[in-house]
Amino acid sequence: MLSVQSTPVVRATLPAVGAALPAITELFYRRLFEEHPDLLRNLFNRANQASGAQREALAGAVAAFATMLVERPDERPDAVLSRIAHKHASLGITPDQYTVVGRHLLGAVAEVLGDAVTPEVAAAWDEVYWLMANALIALEARLYEQASVADGDVWRKLEIAERRDESAGAASFVLRRPDGLPLPPFRPGQYVSVRAELPDGARQIRQYSLSAAPGRENWRITVKRERAADGSVPDGEVSSWLHAHAQAGDVLEVSLPFGDLTLPEGDAPLLLASAGIGVTPMLSMLDHLAATSSGRRVIVVHADRSPADHIHRDEQVELAGRLPNASLHLWYESGADLLPTPNVSTGRADLNGLSLPGGTTAYLCGPLPFMRAVRSDLLNNALTASAIHYEVFGPDLWLSR
Repeated sequence: MLSVQSTPVVRATLPAVGAALPAITELFYRRLFEEHPDLLRNLFNRANQASGAQREALAGAVAAFATMLVERPDERPDAVLSRIAHKHASLGITPDQYTVVGRHLLGAVAEVLGDAVTPEVAAAWDEVYWLMANALIALEARLYEQASVADGDVWRKLEIAERRDESAGAASFVLRRPDGLPLPPFRPGQYVSVRAELPDGARQIRQYSLSAAPGRENWRITVKRERAADGSVPDGEVSSWLHAHAQAGDVLEVSLPFGDLTLPEGDAPLLLASAGIGVTPMLSMLDHLAATSSGRRVIVVHADRSPADHIHRDEQVELAGRLPNASLHLWYESGADLLPTPNVSTGRADLNGLSLPGGTTAYLCGPLPFMRAVRSDLLNNALTASAIHYEVFGPDLWLSR
């Protein structure tokens, strides 16, 4: 909770700080990487820096957290910060790194806002930062404790047991421990980080959902080769490297599993909605439900450009078919007429016509426009906002747009 003396200062300066956050985050990252170039090479996603997506996500997170402190002071910040904490844990972030980040971020605030940053304003925003940082440190410490590892000790060397091309632009990799021992458990919907050494020596990290159920001997990830849409940023560095070089028998650096979009226990109805590569966490959930012979009501929705682009299509259809109370609804921008599968439509996903059972919990994963449209459909369909959960691949821009 923000202190009594800082609350009115933050409330009064929040509009000015919020308006200046794009400039603040741009300066922050520039100064941070000037002093610590290794962070850009070996920790931060260079493509997200080039596109500005990471700056936008940071600005949105800071603004949302500060707004919560002054408008909803009795709420715990865990729900707002959980997704960030899981991402940080998958990167092996440690508490000492928050001191470096805080110095550069608060320095950028002072430089951008100039004389408006009085000692009182500086102290108030320092308090905001450390409330956010300490909440994340505590959440991450809990995640490390649950994983039975020291802070940041999340990296393991895993061998590729099998590589399979799932479509023209996606490949799956089955991972195992080189010593043959079992891999740690995970929850359906979680992801791992993969760290790859690129030709220029940089060690870039990306997250990939575990696309099969837990409880199996090995893990599986499915990687879509990212292509830049307009040439303003390079093609996906790690996905391109994996597609070009990773083969059975190779060893990868892989993190322990993290992620807070996970399948809940119980028998309440579920909606699993995905688009594109967003199918991967939903496959893990479906696979788990099928493996445990679940009788839950499950509505499965997927949207894609065409059946050929639909990664793991046959597997998703087969898994949904094994569940006695599941229904599958597919939307394709083209080619829907070529499939004999029931409930296949042409166009973009439209959930307004679906009949949702009472008590349904929805899980969304895919491009942000898809998730925003689906969320609107679900709210129109009498689902509450608290019943809708989502996963974003890359920086979380949900709050900033």
